Amino acid sequence: MTLPAAIFKSDESGAELVNFARQTAERLVKDGLTRAQIRNIFTEVRRIEALWEIDPAAALRRLNMLKPKLDYQTARAKEVAYLRDVLIPAIEQVNSGSDKNEKDRRFQRFMDLFEGILAYHRALGGRN
Repeated sequence: MTLPAAIFKSDESGAELVNFARQTAERLVKDGLTRAQIRNIFTEVRRIEALWEIDPAAALRRLNMLKPKLDYQTARAKEVAYLRDVLIPAIEQVNSGSDKNEKDRRFQRFMDLFEGILAYHRALGGRN
């Protein structure tokens, strides 16, 4: 399943984002991704979110540096692969924003998507 670009462009109600987050979490639970593995990545994303308000350019750089970190985590634990396959295209969607306001809006959608994935992962019984 590929990341629907509409999540970042035209999904004003968030319904498509929520549906995709649930499907992603279901796959991650099936693949055996642990809460610790997903929280490790989410913690870095929260740090990026805090920096986004202060220095958006530095935050965007850190967001892009998350891509090699996801590849590294995948090399260490194959369970991370599907999360990487979702988050890297989502990061690219943030990058493709045409101006600061568009990047801000897309970054917020990225955060909403990751929060939804994390919440559903937990709700669907993602293991410790």
